[in-house]
Amino acid sequence: MIKSMTGFASRTRDDDRGSLSVTLRAVNHRFLDLQVRLPAQLADLEPQVRAQVQRRLARGRVEVAVSLQLRQAPAPQVEINEEFATALAAVVEQARVRGIVTGGLSAGDLLRLPQALVIRERATDTETLGQVMASTMEDALGAALEELDGMRTREGAHLAADLDARLAELGALIDRVAAAAEVGRVQLEARLLERVRELAGAIPVDSQAVSQEIVRVAQRSDITEEITRFRGHLTHWTSLVAMDEPCGRKLDFLLQEMNREVNTIGAKADGLQVSEHIIQAKAELERMKEQVQNVE
Repeated sequence: MIKSMTGFASRTRDDDRGSLSVTLRAVNHRFLDLQVRLPAQLADLEPQVRAQVQRRLARGRVEVAVSLQLRQAPAPQVEINEEFATALAAVVEQARVRGIVTGGLSAGDLLRLPQALVIRERATDTETLGQVMASTMEDALGAALEELDGMRTREGAHLAADLDARLAELGALIDRVAAAAEVGRVQLEARLLERVRELAGAIPVDSQAVSQEIVRVAQRSDITEEITRFRGHLTHWTSLVAMDEPCGRKLDFLLQEMNREVNTIGAKADGLQVSEHIIQAKAELERMKEQVQNVE
């Protein structure tokens, strides 16, 4: 099935914790290249995100951007550096005994010393947030992928229509090449026979040997095998685009094979109109190659 590799989608889901938004941007790429940007609170969900995208998409450079707005900021966790506070209290006590300072160590003293306190987000809150938002993430990403797939399918339909028209034109061109090459082969044999008749008047000629040589020369310009293979490629193309799986890379390879056959036909075939048809066929193949670069 022909689908485009370009597209855009965005979906938002809300729950008790906050609002989660997923944005997808996809452009052409030879393989599947995923760029995932997650908020720090959801970093542990990246493997899940990558796996979910890989199940739906086969090719393209896909950017996945996730934003999260929490309804309530997570409560901080404040811890005292007991080892530092104990050592500090001991030093202050020594200074007090010696009369260097008066009074004991107060809470205000600790707050003025950054080494005394450690402030961090609660590890349990962050872990719980990832677990709670996992299903929300899956739902939002699934909806965004569905929207992206719809856009790529619609654009793929336009690509398919253009490629089908060009494929039909290729089929017509290769038929004209075959007809022109046959005319050229007959004309080549006639020219060779005429030349032999001219020479026969001056030197003895073995007519049987000459006939065999003319047949061999004509066979070197025979393109029946190449024409048959090219038509087989056209049939293979039709079967590939009818399948449900992505076919972009296979179509690109098939175009390379078609181009190789056209080059061989152009080198072998004889005839006044063959070259003109070959040039037209190569131009169509080049246009199709440009379009196939957009196919998943």
